[in-house]
Amino acid sequence: MNWPFEYTYTQLPDTLWARVDPIPVRAPRLLIFNDALADTLGLSPWLEDVDLAALFSGNWLPPGARPFAQAYAGHQFGHFALLGDGRALILGEWCTADGQHMDLQFKGSGRTPFSRRGDGRAAVGPMLREYLISEAMYALGIPTTRALAVVATGETVLRTRALPGAVLTRVASSHIRVGTFELAARINQTTLQALADYTIQRHFPACAHAKRPYLALLEAVIAHQARLISQWLHVGFIHGVMNTDNMSIAGETIDYGPCAFMDTYHPDTVFSSIDTAGRYAFANQPTMGIWNLTRFAETLLPLLDERPDRAKALAQDALADFGRQLQQHWLEGMAAKLALSKPDSTLIYDLLQHMADTQQDYTLTFRYLAQWLRQQTTPLPQTASWQAWLQRWRNGLTVPPYQAADLMDTVNPCIIPRNHQVQKALDAAEAGDMAPFNALLNALRQPFCDNAATRPFMAAPREDERIMQTFCGT
Repeated sequence: MNWPFEYTYTQLPDTLWARVDPIPVRAPRLLIFNDALADTLGLSPWLEDVDLAALFSGNWLPPGARPFAQAYAGHQFGHFALLGDGRALILGEWCTADGQHMDLQFKGSGRTPFSRRGDGRAAVGPMLREYLISEAMYALGIPTTRALAVVATGETVLRTRALPGAVLTRVASSHIRVGTFELAARINQTTLQALADYTIQRHFPACAHAKRPYLALLEAVIAHQARLISQWLHVGFIHGVMNTDNMSIAGETIDYGPCAFMDTYHPDTVFSSIDTAGRYAFANQPTMGIWNLTRFAETLLPLLDERPDRAKALAQDALADFGRQLQQHWLEGMAAKLALSKPDSTLIYDLLQHMADTQQDYTLTFRYLAQWLRQQTTPLPQTASWQAWLQRWRNGLTVPPYQAADLMDTVNPCIIPRNHQVQKALDAAEAGDMAPFNALLNALRQPFCDNAATRPFMAAPREDERIMQTFCGT
């Protein structure tokens, strides 16, 4: 019996995709499987008698499966390149009970027509890292792709050193990127319009009824990205490689390569080893968001209006609203982190300046503030400037201090995927011990709970534990 995969994306011109099967691996072994996600997708009944390691390594294809890899382009650190799924393929589109199409994608499944000089494979560490951090993002309530499984391949991949190989199965509402539109626009207008129509149908059906459907599409993508990036800023997340091929049209966080969460707050924080100029530093993410969206808008110009000047004006007006939307979402979120009934920008910016000046931990500061409301004690500096800020803040609260503290603890995580904890878990996993990884994963799935499971992972790193560089993993 054929599995009920759909392949709506392959109805698009074949310049945007290529039919390709995964390359079998030597000795697949299931490292981790996301039972809860499988249940949510309605996938579990189909897996009851299936060898999960064989399925999620690509060694066994479900009946009726017709995997394919996507082609796309992208600006990587500002430079245009023709790209594509060089080590990934979409097993199929799975339709959930509520009618939503979700891509099931393998990463590390072997070479494709878009591999260029790559080996098409992936390593255990980076694939488990994506599993861990994407699940943490989901628990934080931030739109994200998710991980369904990681399988060790029993093979070795060569990077800067020999590493154990793995295949990740990723779930996303789709893998259409800004870079997909960049490629389509370079092919021809027919391909571009087909992609735009498909994107509207799959992700933004309301846009089809707008007076200008393609302008409505641009506005919808801008709105999604404004909200998403503001949410990254609220939790101290740094994507690390915000290239246009890593910006999802669906507004989900995608591609967890050299990403990281800040420990000590500083707006110029960079972790990615390849971001030597700080292009994608923490505070630069809004700027890079509008840069990427401008590239998206440029691809849509022929569809916005047949008059180039009018099309450009429509795009500029839409893009001009990105900053306002992001600022509004960010201020509202920061107000919630401080239990303020409405944003107070001066109070918020003063807090961030104090945090930067005194090198405070970004995540724990907000938990310490709630502690101060309850107990009038805090590990924060006891300087006059801090004390003055605390009194200003308390005077601005419109609910009793204990109630404000409770509200804060529902939106301010006590635990994030800190680099030093993540690396310890990955090192153990590479050596064959998944227990530290599973303990950290369990804690990250309850980020607002101060309990026995989360407490071992809450502390900021000691100076000798700090990890200040993250790597792409490709």
